[in-house]
Amino acid sequence: MNPERQYRLDPALDLAGLRALQLARLRDTLGHVYAHNAHYRAAFDAAGVSPDDLRALSDLARFPFTTKADLRANYPFGLFSVPQAEVARLHASSGTTGQPTVVGYTKADLETWAGLVARSIFAAGGKPGMKVHIAYGYGLFTGGLGAHYGAEAAGCTVIPMSGGQTEKQVQLILDFKPEIIMVTPSYMLAILDEFRRIGVDPRSSSLRIGIFGAEPWTHAMRLEIEAAFDLQAVDIYGLSEVMGPGVASEFAGDRSGPTIWEDHFLPEIIDPETGAVLPDGESGELVFTTLTKQAMPVIRYRTRDLTRLMPGAQTLLRRIDKIIGRSDDMLIIRGVNVFPSQIEELVLRCPGLAPHFEIELSRPGRLDQVKIQVEASPTAPPGPGEQSRLVALIKEVIGVTAAVEIVPPGYLPRSTGKRQHVRDLRARA
Repeated sequence: MNPERQYRLDPALDLAGLRALQLARLRDTLGHVYAHNAHYRAAFDAAGVSPDDLRALSDLARFPFTTKADLRANYPFGLFSVPQAEVARLHASSGTTGQPTVVGYTKADLETWAGLVARSIFAAGGKPGMKVHIAYGYGLFTGGLGAHYGAEAAGCTVIPMSGGQTEKQVQLILDFKPEIIMVTPSYMLAILDEFRRIGVDPRSSSLRIGIFGAEPWTHAMRLEIEAAFDLQAVDIYGLSEVMGPGVASEFAGDRSGPTIWEDHFLPEIIDPETGAVLPDGESGELVFTTLTKQAMPVIRYRTRDLTRLMPGAQTLLRRIDKIIGRSDDMLIIRGVNVFPSQIEELVLRCPGLAPHFEIELSRPGRLDQVKIQVEASPTAPPGPGEQSRLVALIKEVIGVTAAVEIVPPGYLPRSTGKRQHVRDLRARA
């Protein structure tokens, strides 16, 4: 079968059909976890609900949330809902504190996952036979293998480069001539730096589609990457606890936000403080319930990502707006809520600066102090007023006073995975 036809959304599916499909799959999922997982059975009983109480999709709000703390408390396999012998693969996310979060997949789960990544590749404009350069890390992180098997399911030729070795990344792109690259947007900027270091015009490369995910990124960063490489950049969204990459993805030529593959994942937006479900269009914390996973379904998983649900654009499936931050990495600086993505937006307004920066927070006395190191652009060195301009923008737009230091290109450490933009020294003082 043609993989495009196999994995694309059924064009005959209407909204009533979608909601009926979601309800049937949700009932099956709730029944599955209640019958086969002690954690969910105890959580449902404590909340006074059972799978039989789900008569409409709105009844899901009566069921308890799942959090990362639940995953860690049940480490390693306490949230699995099938016998160990049926688990075909394990992945894990290390995180920065506590136990790692472990996820498992049956063979059917892996086929579903690959199919949804393939669907995402097709949405981005990919075609069978194209070459896909994968620069996500391989291993316990879901990015590399998730992209790998999805690209194979899409009928593409896979170049499994993994992360790191930036010089070799560029050499293979020049030699193998892939049309598609799948990588974190921040590491794509490191690849861009290497093109420029060796004196090769990135627009001369074969890359025409960039599928970027695993971290929030700004519209300004998208425009910079697109202009530098003459490619089309699309946003793919996912997280290990729900599946991995391919939970949602943008369509080619449409920058209006990733489309959620709602036939497999049921989204909600909640007030992060109260847990109350918010209507579509209002900003809050994104929550997902899986509808087709077997080994480790998750019920009302709190992603901590802050966004809003929007109507479908290319399909009847809803979209998520750009992630504006996370409810658990929001910085509170002198009473002001600040997200690193806000700083990035302002850095990219300054043509003499590059989107590589680090925020250092300290409290030498009674007041928070903010220091931001940001790299100079390697192609358009900052003018004499660039530093003052960024200081003024941060004060005007965000409302905090920051000391800004412009450092040379390449000064700050690069990451092959998710960026770590913040050094918070206040707790150590």
